[in-house]
Amino acid sequence: MISGDPISRVLYVDLSRKRFWVEERRELFEEYLGGVGVGIRLLLEECPRGADPLGPENPIIFVVGQLNGLFPAASKTVALFKSPHTGNLGESHAGGRSATAIRMAGYGAIVIKGSSDIPLYLSITDKGVGFRDASALWGMATYTTGRVIREREPRAGIRTIMRIGPAGEKLVTYACVVTETYRHFGRLGLGAVFGSKKLKAVLVAGKSSLKPGNSKLYREVYKEIFEEITKSDLMKKYHELGTPMNVLPLNRLGALPTRNLTSASFEQAENISGETFAEKHLGRRVACSHCPVSCIHLAALREPYEGEPYFYKTRMISYDYEPIYALGSMLGIGSTEGMLKLMDEVEILGLDAMSTGVALAWTTEMQARGLISQEETAGLKLEWGKHEAYIRAVHLLVEQPTPFFKALAKGVAYASAKYGGGEFALAFGGNEMPGYHTGPAAHLGFLLGSRHSHLDGAGYSLDENLLKKGEKPTVEIVVEGLLAEEAWRQVLSSLVVCFFARGVYKPETVCRALKVLGYNLTPEELKKLGWKILKHKFEFKLREGFNLQALKFPERIFEVPTPHGMLSKDFMEEALKAYRGRVEDLLKGNL
Repeated sequence: MISGDPISRVLYVDLSRKRFWVEERRELFEEYLGGVGVGIRLLLEECPRGADPLGPENPIIFVVGQLNGLFPAASKTVALFKSPHTGNLGESHAGGRSATAIRMAGYGAIVIKGSSDIPLYLSITDKGVGFRDASALWGMATYTTGRVIREREPRAGIRTIMRIGPAGEKLVTYACVVTETYRHFGRLGLGAVFGSKKLKAVLVAGKSSLKPGNSKLYREVYKEIFEEITKSDLMKKYHELGTPMNVLPLNRLGALPTRNLTSASFEQAENISGETFAEKHLGRRVACSHCPVSCIHLAALREPYEGEPYFYKTRMISYDYEPIYALGSMLGIGSTEGMLKLMDEVEILGLDAMSTGVALAWTTEMQARGLISQEETAGLKLEWGKHEAYIRAVHLLVEQPTPFFKALAKGVAYASAKYGGGEFALAFGGNEMPGYHTGPAAHLGFLLGSRHSHLDGAGYSLDENLLKKGEKPTVEIVVEGLLAEEAWRQVLSSLVVCFFARGVYKPETVCRALKVLGYNLTPEELKKLGWKILKHKFEFKLREGFNLQALKFPERIFEVPTPHGMLSKDFMEEALKAYRGRVEDLLKGNL
């Protein structure tokens, strides 16, 4: 057990009435551990059926887990909400200092309800909540907002500042929330939910500490996990090159989506690889709170001031595989400098990089085919590889000067339904495609995973493992593999452990870590809990209109070979039917 542990305290904040209160939810945290398990239960409680995602009734729920603040790489916060982008489950995870700050402030979860009549930001400590006027911050970029709040608020303790940029204020449905400058609650539009509530930022500062009751066991398990993370090869790649190390292997496989997936290999992949970024631009590495890995890689982009010879400014810009794919190969950009400039504008505005890149790739193809005019794009002509035009385009996404950009600000599924081009619109269940054209498991996971993410069931990994073994995918292998992995990840995201450390936090290790806290769970009991949480997530999705029968794959994925060859429509439809059956079994309690 933890001495004086505040994990089961839930802070409720009502923006409409400018009031707050705390409720003790010990049974809920004991049963679901925290994180996504507690979060989905709170979302089912607090979000009315059929709620408008951009209405005051849609709650924002931040949750941490039992291992946050105690063990290495247990460093994430889970956010849950109803997504304005898909109309059903919104779930996003972020690192940085948010998890530690929330727990050290004395809370296990924060539930934000209602909407404000004026722009504001919240200042949350163990003493309660301050409602600060943010009128002067409205319209500011994410970087500037963070700097101003840091200067205004006390500096003591572990702090996090979660904030939106102009994209969230303008209700772009894939606007993100930036935390600690380089981390994000990225996908599914949490930034737009902030904006709809006139909520510019949330600051959380904590000063408390945690003291495990069984200190001997704690030291033993901590050492075991720490050494596995720092001395084995399991996490080495994340420290050295980070996720951009994926660029070249995926390109060699023919699995790197390029130019709106008209190809799965990029002739300039070497230029935008993790190796090239490291050699040309790596400025420093940073880490999330209580993580020894330092997987966050920052590029130093050095640029001369106009008219000032020998005088340069240096911008530090975070880069990862997903932004490189979405703002690089998907747009045909093969220049690290051009891509970094585009990434920086996306950060400043507070947009999700993946959805933005896919939306602009679709727009480029629409223009090339003559399906939309330059008048509809406010005079802008997009061409593959021309980063300057794409920089202008991201500003137009936020400004929305034409009906076309108003539609594109709601994603490619919405825009293609209005303007055509649906056969090459890369959206899965309403969410834009992640950067893996590895085979059937990846695409089935994008469509059916509870948040339409490559992180749900790790289909890309399943595809790649089958390739290594020389095995062909079967419907049973793909469906069962995706579901089993997603169910287990519900446990990790309830604790809340970074998925990069999933190879370290195996079921037996998780059981030992939880024993420090007084739990006596078996791996089988943990896995059962994972299925239970996954069931709750599908219950919410179906309640809010998610229709398993209406799901369709984008046509484009059948036109470009994967490492497993051309995808078969019959195979994918059979797998989709089998997956639907397994979800129905899960909802009936038969899984």
